[in-house]
Amino acid sequence: MAAGSFRRSIASQLSKVLDLPPENLIKSISAVPVSKKRHVADFQLSIASVIENSSGDCLAQDLHLQAQQLAERLKCDSVVSAISAGPGTVNFTINRELLAKTVLQQVWKDGSEYGVKSELFSTVPRQKAVIEFSSPNIAKKFHIGHLRSTIVGDTKPENCSIGMRDYLQLNNIIFVSLPGNFIANLKVALGHEVVRINYLGDWGMQFGLLGVGFQSFGNKEKLKSSPLQHLFEVYVQINKAAEDENIKKLAKDFFRKLEEHDEQTLSIWKQFRDLSIEEYIRIYKRLGVHFDEYSGESFYQEKAQEVLKMLEDKGLLQKTIKGTGIVDLSEKKDLSTFSTVMRSDGTSLYITRQVSPSVLITTFHNKSCAIANAFFRLEYKADGSPVTVLDLAAAIDRMNKHSWDTMIYVTDKSQSNHFQHLFQILKLMGYDWAERCQHVSFGLVQGMKTRRGEVIFLEDVLNEVRSRMLENMTSTKTTKEIQDPVETAEKVGLAALIIQDFRGLLSSDYQFSWDRALQSRGDTGVFLQYTHARLHSLEQMHGNAELTDVNVACLQELDAISVLQHLLRYDEVLYRSSQDLQPKHIVSYLLTLSHLAAVAHKTLPVKGSAPDVAQARLCLFHAARSVLANGMKLLGITPVTQM
Repeated sequence: MAAGSFRRSIASQLSKVLDLPPENLIKSISAVPVSKKRHVADFQLSIASVIENSSGDCLAQDLHLQAQQLAERLKCDSVVSAISAGPGTVNFTINRELLAKTVLQQVWKDGSEYGVKSELFSTVPRQKAVIEFSSPNIAKKFHIGHLRSTIVGDTKPENCSIGMRDYLQLNNIIFVSLPGNFIANLKVALGHEVVRINYLGDWGMQFGLLGVGFQSFGNKEKLKSSPLQHLFEVYVQINKAAEDENIKKLAKDFFRKLEEHDEQTLSIWKQFRDLSIEEYIRIYKRLGVHFDEYSGESFYQEKAQEVLKMLEDKGLLQKTIKGTGIVDLSEKKDLSTFSTVMRSDGTSLYITRQVSPSVLITTFHNKSCAIANAFFRLEYKADGSPVTVLDLAAAIDRMNKHSWDTMIYVTDKSQSNHFQHLFQILKLMGYDWAERCQHVSFGLVQGMKTRRGEVIFLEDVLNEVRSRMLENMTSTKTTKEIQDPVETAEKVGLAALIIQDFRGLLSSDYQFSWDRALQSRGDTGVFLQYTHARLHSLEQMHGNAELTDVNVACLQELDAISVLQHLLRYDEVLYRSSQDLQPKHIVSYLLTLSHLAAVAHKTLPVKGSAPDVAQARLCLFHAARSVLANGMKLLGITPVTQM
């Protein structure tokens, strides 16, 4: 690609002077970020990265001297027009006409693959990746307690009496889904084979309560028309009666029949599950998210018993005085660290991935802390973090089924201990591939609420952002008449949510702001969409650019060069995101590209310019729009062409 050809040319000259293979120098040569303050160069070589054993108090001074000496030994050629030394770097400026010609040709040639064909990825093997993300709990049990949501709402505790974890699951599908979707998109773009798995919480005692609740309060028509909403209503109602011992007994009997595969009971459970998945798929479609496989805890009931036997045969399963099954994870085998895998009654744990105590306690209202603490004594026990045999069985089954090279779990950061223990147990069981399992965590979103002051379901969030965006669009004088304003508003609104969510580290908590997210100016998803639509409109107005006859000598203005320089860096940004699986690098890059393109659009007019100048500028704006669209799609954003 463009940057690659320049890196190779620079590396070839450096290799002769440094007596190092060119391939050893490639990753030490990086494109220079565009700076508003001053023009430095197009590429830099980091001296520290190629000089071994550099240490001591004079390191910085030594590096600067080394850079000066190396720069003096290098010569300009047909590719490099200027060489200079900086603080610990050697700077290279590319011939301006060659820069413009090479970048534009490469973007044009590679299209959607621009950046991914870089030699930066040449040593990265193509792999098969299994990515588990979203994984909502279908109709999980609601634990009674006042709550203040810290993910997608800031509700009044007195208005809500549903379980913390379940409320978050229902509300947080969007923020649970987006990071996993980005990682999957990035892996696919880089040539990896990806299996997207939605591992549902679809089994456990809560289905006993749900079954009894539906028998008492359910409505078949409401279930078909709005399954998630109706199951939610049923659970709220049955929880009011849940303290009744008769209700508890009926719930236990219902779940016992479910475990015994009673045909009628299974039919009810299957209906709940199937209708819920249909509803999820409909909502995921609005998010631009899809899955290759829907599985869940229910799939691994029989396999769980096989895993328990394996643990026992390998001498890993121990019993506490109360009969609880645990696995010792401590280095000294003194039970200082262990994980609970089986209840005292011999059944596997169904509630697999809990919100951490600190998260739950801080999000409950103060007067309900006793309830929160009781909840943790019940589910977590003070003696160890649970890793269920269901999760162990699922991991083993996926390896047998998919023969993956890497498996990535994308969940909130409160589950870090869970996955650490899961991977440890798998390794103790003799599965070396556990080292190729990875947990990507994300933080909490605070302060999101609708104008009504509360959010109950994900669809409320999507409808709210669409409504607000549509209102903003119709109230703006510059908004042109578009074919489908509602669909456009939804795409732009979703971009606003995604960019605000992805601007920082995934693991960081942040305060959500509707006003900030929906601004048309500044570093927002709305600005990205506006820039893309504006550049697309420019091409529609003046005709598609033709690269064959472009006169690159017409692109020597500083604002044009800045766009070209920034396009050079795209492969490095992709590489960095591929290494740490963080979308913030791409977000930052696209926002800068949009700002540079906006400035160039203002200072480099197409209309009224000489034909060769207009054609060259159209090619420049086409390249900017193409790369902008590529990056947006990786993030899960569908670029709009009208706005």
